[in-house]
Amino acid sequence: MRPQPDPVGPGQESVWDYPRPPRIERVARRAQIELGGEIIVDTGDVVRVLETSHPPVYYLPIADFAPGALTPGEGASHCEFKGGATYFDVRGSDELRPRAAWTYPDPAPGFELLAGRVAVYARLMDRCRIDGVEVEPQPGRFYGGWITPDIVGPFKGAPGSLGW
Repeated sequence: MRPQPDPVGPGQESVWDYPRPPRIERVARRAQIELGGEIIVDTGDVVRVLETSHPPVYYLPIADFAPGALTPGEGASHCEFKGGATYFDVRGSDELRPRAAWTYPDPAPGFELLAGRVAVYARLMDRCRIDGVEVEPQPGRFYGGWITPDIVGPFKGAPGSLGW
């Protein structure tokens, strides 16, 4: 059962207006990730994926991460829309977070912009920011969306959202 969307204020987007299958787009935003007290990426080359009921997932160029911040991790998964994903362990200073990021090495048609990019689970980092605003991680352990004040839900991943 689809929940009642939260009210949308000026300058906000509702995740319930996002499409399924998802849409991919470049955005003029700055993303920054901090782990272990160091900035491991700070980039204005940002792509986001928008899918119904999910906050945006931000994909950043692998090449923009600090040297040694990303190392191949264990396992793989598959998205019905984007294709096969592989994982990275993420390091910042002395902190190591296994399988904290993922990439689509050979993205499915329509998602070619994801090639050479990585998304990071905000809940596993010290801080993630979009345009200087600290993000809130999408609820749940599986999802990787980043919630900012300009995005309203309710969001997939919260208790009771399994059937959405």
